[in-house]
Amino acid sequence: MLTFGRVTLLALADSVNPCAIAVLAMILMSILIQNPDKKKKVLHGGLAFIAAVFISYFIYGTIIIQLFTTLSIFLKSSSIYIYKALAILAMLFGALNIKDALYYKKGSLGTEMPLFMRPKVKRITNTITSTRGSFITGFLVTLFLLPCTIGPYVVVSGLLSELGFLAALPWLIYYNFIFIIPMLIIIGLVYLGFAKVDEVSGWKEQNIKKLHLVAGILLFLVGLAILFGWI
Repeated sequence: MLTFGRVTLLALADSVNPCAIAVLAMILMSILIQNPDKKKKVLHGGLAFIAAVFISYFIYGTIIIQLFTTLSIFLKSSSIYIYKALAILAMLFGALNIKDALYYKKGSLGTEMPLFMRPKVKRITNTITSTRGSFITGFLVTLFLLPCTIGPYVVVSGLLSELGFLAALPWLIYYNFIFIIPMLIIIGLVYLGFAKVDEVSGWKEQNIKKLHLVAGILLFLVGLAILFGWI
């Protein structure tokens, strides 16, 4: 039931989520304020944050896959219904993102970081002054990112659980690599001087509806494709 296309589309939808881009911009800004003339600090700090996000999400993925694997043992006769439920879940999160593209509201349920969490994340990121701090913060911040990124991840983890735990791990690595690609691009643009950190943050705010629209369309289509077996 698993295909390369399904995993790729789900990962792409997750990767354009505004949450992770916003937090990365805050971390880069904090490092830049402390080290205004040291671009390497920004590069190393950004890469450390991304590495922490990659590792954290990989760990979360293994836990979710194991939960689905355990669940399938008890509901073996109903596995096809679980599979269809994952497809509908993908469509639901897609619809929520499309709704945000049309009627945007900060902190929307299932698509963005809740408003009450944002001051806490800002306080954490404002304390970063080093590469080590970025790495540690990356682990902490992923917990705050889960409300806005967990949807596609639950869907793909459910699909991957069909393969068995060990066989699912390479796919999980592939998914998370795609997830961090936009963040790697941002780091590269800032380090090479093609963009400033405040420009990245401003671009995200200006295009937040478009990001939600792209994520929403991808999620809805992949859910529909899974439901009817098109890919």
